[in-house]
Amino acid sequence: MTPLILAFVWLIAANVIAMIPSRRNHWPQAYALIAVGLPLLVWVVAENGVIVGLLVFAAGASVLRWPLRFAWAWLRRVTGLSRD
Repeated sequence: MTPLILAFVWLIAANVIAMIPSRRNHWPQAYALIAVGLPLLVWVVAENGVIVGLLVFAAGASVLRWPLRFAWAWLRRVTGLSRD
């Protein structure tokens, strides 16, 4: 139960950070959220199973969609996959 509570707190914090206007970009905050969120996601999966972990991942991905989009583009570039 503790990992789910912490994941919920992480989601609230991520949404609050996303709503705060920033003169600079949000990338430093995104890196911090990723650094905290990945171990938390592993903990959620270990305690509650893959299905709950996928739901928590989807919730986190909805907040961090731009870093995921850039990571996907980088992975496609590195592996040589194309859209054709």
